[in-house]
Amino acid sequence: MALTPTDPVRPDPRVADLLDGMSRTGFQGRKLGESFHIWQRMLEDPDCTILLGLSGAMIPAGMQRCLMTLAERHYFDAIVSTGANIFHDLCEHFGIRHYQGYHHADDVKLFRQGIDRIYDVFAYEEEFRGTDARIADFAREIAPFSGSSAAFIRELGKFAIREYPEGQSLISTCAREAIPIFVPALADSSIGIGLVMARRRGIRVDVDQLADADEITQFVERSEKTGVIFIGGGVPKNFIQQTQVIASIHGAELGGHAYAIQYTTDAPHWGGLSGCTFDEAVSWGKETLTSPRVQVFCDATIALPLVTSALVARDITRKVRS
Repeated sequence: MALTPTDPVRPDPRVADLLDGMSRTGFQGRKLGESFHIWQRMLEDPDCTILLGLSGAMIPAGMQRCLMTLAERHYFDAIVSTGANIFHDLCEHFGIRHYQGYHHADDVKLFRQGIDRIYDVFAYEEEFRGTDARIADFAREIAPFSGSSAAFIRELGKFAIREYPEGQSLISTCAREAIPIFVPALADSSIGIGLVMARRRGIRVDVDQLADADEITQFVERSEKTGVIFIGGGVPKNFIQQTQVIASIHGAELGGHAYAIQYTTDAPHWGGLSGCTFDEAVSWGKETLTSPRVQVFCDATIALPLVTSALVARDITRKVRS
């Protein structure tokens, strides 16, 4: 068997070249470099539609601008997100900030001060509740509403642009760029709390989660091939992965996603979906047998800024998907 030697990585201020060098090393540094290469291959493949799964507290942790930049460049074509990320994104659009805190905190004291803690990030509970109320008011504007979460989030993005034109957010960027955002567990977030507030006032906003599953599967079925990028795991990962199963049940044998990347800190030996390997997913028909795929066992707040910066440095121009 012919072996390729490792190549000691050279420090390089050019992040794209640094990650390229890391791809010829070992361990998770190599996997991070490989993920950069696979993402480039997706972008350079004219037939590939890219789906991004977004979980974890990425917006509170400061990943909003990276995600917005990727959206502005159409380095993905659709998002499946937790509701929490979209809620925190909306807060930032409204000028409600998240603050640097510390993880060795007195949480009883924080509770008495009205401060919520997300590891080492702080936020004010009263400001969150104010956003809940804004969402309830928004619900009154669009009621009666019945449709998918993607349709709902698109309207929420337009609302954010209209009400706070100076604001910046992932949802407003995606609304402008016509990139759908699916939130298949919308009720499991403060957006859901705001909609419950509206519901108790007799305002009917019905988000059809089955329509979500059907719409995103049709999105995949219309594509020549698909690539998936998972930031974390959870519901967004499974929701994207199951599109291949749903499609096959309805006679569209797509063969699985053609490319796959995941950034996660979850391990496969616990049996959970977030740590599930792409090799395991092949047994379900969710990835193609020969798909370029890599899982980077790394904190996404480390991986995402590096890979985003490297992709921007390569300046790949990509055709907008209709």
